[in-house]
Amino acid sequence: MKVLFIISTDDGETIYNAMRLANVGVKKGDEVSVFMLGKGVTFEKSGSEDFNVMGQMEQFEGDFYV
Repeated sequence: MKVLFIISTDDGETIYNAMRLANVGVKKGDEVSVFMLGKGVTFEKSGSEDFNVMGQMEQFEGDFYV
């Protein structure tokens, strides 16, 4: 299956959960793309101790667009 995630928020919890779901799709064999839009382009600053955004980003093996 082909899946596209569009992330347009800078909320760390939302980005973290979207990327967790994207990573699950990749692991299941889906063709996953993530597109950061608007405030989403600041994802590098959005993480916290509870929501390791960059950890999820580093695991991601699909197409990623900013």
